[in-house]
Amino acid sequence: MSHVLVTGSSDGIGRETARQLLAAGHEVTGHARSAARADELRAALPQLHGVVVGDLASLAETRALAEQAVAAGPFDAVIHNAGIGGGAAARVETADGIEQIFQVNVVAPYLLTALLPRPERLVYLTSGLQEDGVAQLDDLQYRERPWHGMQAYSDSKLHDVVLAFAVARLWPDVLATTVDPGWIKTKLGGPDAWDEVDEGAATQVWLATSDDDAARVTGEYLKRHEIQVPNPLAREVDVQEGLLARLAEITGVPFPR
Repeated sequence: MSHVLVTGSSDGIGRETARQLLAAGHEVTGHARSAARADELRAALPQLHGVVVGDLASLAETRALAEQAVAAGPFDAVIHNAGIGGGAAARVETADGIEQIFQVNVVAPYLLTALLPRPERLVYLTSGLQEDGVAQLDDLQYRERPWHGMQAYSDSKLHDVVLAFAVARLWPDVLATTVDPGWIKTKLGGPDAWDEVDEGAATQVWLATSDDDAARVTGEYLKRHEIQVPNPLAREVDVQEGLLARLAEITGVPFPR
């Protein structure tokens, strides 16, 4: 049995991921953005070990979430599932002065990775749109470039792959992978999505818990249990190091080496 933390597990793919883990006999700690959503999650999945609470659009709440997670752990695996889409017509900054998509999708998983004790496995959710992402390290938050919500989302999903591959390179004792769950029928996926939510959760459950040789990989990008070819930028060490340096500047937390 493994103990797994799943971020963004109050609905959608995250809740289904937690449900599948529980059904397989694993111990699961969930995560919700607010106390109200945490109550809803506990009601939906009463078998949870616990629920940690924190809004990933806030650096202070993400740090507080990390403290709660340390107390709830240790974890054998962490699945960084939480994320937001790119539908915003205008650029939005959080109270921290950080572009919102970048903060939730990239800064938050970086900060949690840096603050939590190393688990045996780390899984980061990305998207097939990572192949359209660009790594413009001097303007990660669209302060200078014209705003384009879906491009910002694609960039953030590329950055998640970059982060996963950097972790795999720097922490050889941790299995760090990234997953494209597909276009899933959830609030984020929207009404035109064609993949079922159980399909969208299965690969990360497998990567987080299975002893299959095929699941015990690191520094890889997968979909439906199969290794895929990532955006080539993700494997460039200069891009990895540049992203880590900028995330350390934003959060004040250097990546532990």
